[in-house]
Amino acid sequence: MPFLHLNAVSKGFTTRHGRSEVLKDVNLSIERGEFVAIVGYSGAGKTTLINLIAGLERPDSGSLSLNDLEIVGPGPDRGIVFQNYSLLPWLSVYENIQLAVNQLFPNWTEAKKKQHIEANIALVNLSHATHKKPGELSGGMRQRVSVARALAMDPQILLLDEPLGALDALTRATLQDEISRIWRESNKTVVLITNDVEEGIYLADRIIPLSSGPAATLGPSIPIPMPRPRQRKTQTFDPIFKSVRQQVIDYLLASNQSKSATITRKLTLPNIEPEDLSQPRLLIGGRKTPIRRNEVHTETVETAT
Repeated sequence: MPFLHLNAVSKGFTTRHGRSEVLKDVNLSIERGEFVAIVGYSGAGKTTLINLIAGLERPDSGSLSLNDLEIVGPGPDRGIVFQNYSLLPWLSVYENIQLAVNQLFPNWTEAKKKQHIEANIALVNLSHATHKKPGELSGGMRQRVSVARALAMDPQILLLDEPLGALDALTRATLQDEISRIWRESNKTVVLITNDVEEGIYLADRIIPLSSGPAATLGPSIPIPMPRPRQRKTQTFDPIFKSVRQQVIDYLLASNQSKSATITRKLTLPNIEPEDLSQPRLLIGGRKTPIRRNEVHTETVETAT
């Protein structure tokens, strides 16, 4: 039995415009310790998928299980890192992580809690910023705090919902390396949601494209047999990298084209032709009315003499 298993999962939402099917017949199996990237278009349903795994949403049909237990709601066995950091601005780095630790491990001694919190802060290289508040940190540092908080919960699986999407290119590359290192050191199972194909290939053991919506579903699972640690400078020349990237892009483009549609509508446009200034205005009902060119007709009338 796979560590994380999704069987024929479908999910939709009802809006004032009607029913919208977001995901349909999603099947996914992930083994313990794997790093899997799911890549797709923005708006295709990637966040809905991660929310289902986190237990923040319930599927309309199908089932999800983690370590042979059905997922029926949120739980500490799943740590999630959001794109928007989700830190409490009035608490320090230490206090934001302490909040999670106190909630999950109330029976630990204060000394053990302190050691655990500091170890996770050190894991993301933020020991120097332990007592700073989020407003004093850069975007990349805030995201590291989010990762440290999730790891401090000691989850069985780490869910990353486009955690680097709001960062600049240089910070994003640095955090990619940090996530790769943390994964190796923590031995956690990781599911990364991203819209960056190259990011997914750089970090994951395998990459799975999500088709375009509506009713998006997962495409073929593509393994990435590139040695670790991976070299950013040379990976673009690696034939494996090129092959995997092409397979993912081809699938995404094909899924987008297959769901495109052409709509033909008849539009009635208002008459907004400007006034013909070369013509005198007509006196109608005591008011002078402008004349437009399409209102001027020339007729030839023959009369008998």
